[in-house]
Amino acid sequence: MTKTKVLVVEDYRPLAETLEYQLQRAGYEVSHATDGREAIEQAKLVLPDVIFLDVDLPIISGVDVCKQLRADPITKDILILMLTAMGEESDQVVGFAVGADDYVVKPVESYKVLLQRLKALLRRREPSVDEQSQISHHGVSVDRRRFVASIDGEILKLTKSEFQLLEALIRQPGRAFDRSQLVDAALGEDTLVLQRTIDVHIRALRKKMGDHADLIETVRGIGYRFRE
Repeated sequence: MTKTKVLVVEDYRPLAETLEYQLQRAGYEVSHATDGREAIEQAKLVLPDVIFLDVDLPIISGVDVCKQLRADPITKDILILMLTAMGEESDQVVGFAVGADDYVVKPVESYKVLLQRLKALLRRREPSVDEQSQISHHGVSVDRRRFVASIDGEILKLTKSEFQLLEALIRQPGRAFDRSQLVDAALGEDTLVLQRTIDVHIRALRKKMGDHADLIETVRGIGYRFRE
């Protein structure tokens, strides 16, 4: 079973590191962004299940990040938990008004309680998560929850990296990903591999896709995309 993905958007590194440690220890797959622009980019690349979103961020504020994510069909259903020092009632009203699912005021008094709130948030939205966990395009289906990929009903025997690469591509058909983005989206931002490793995974994936291999198109000078 694939891990639940959490994107931590926090520019204060000590807190970000603590959150990442606590989440990873609890079994979550964690990625990190330090400003609002990066948060939006990472949300579209990684497609996390939950975002821990600070409000007072460089470049684009957390409030505007939340607005943009909710306005984008690709990211509109991601759970967003605002984690911020802005604890006035008016701040919380604004947070919920722009689409936050939960609002926690810093400093974090108990990480155990924070993790329980995260679990409660995930349980509350399970039907939506299940619905999003499966996507199909041109006869190719990917089910994140069951970790199964198939073509016209026939299951593909993929490695974890191949599966995550196919999932990243098929969730945004027509979008050209460069190799560094695919390393982040499919293999994890902390993965220490050469970008050309993506080419190896693509070749293996295409071979397993047989007659449907041409659905993964090469974008010259950039990288790859799934046919729109």
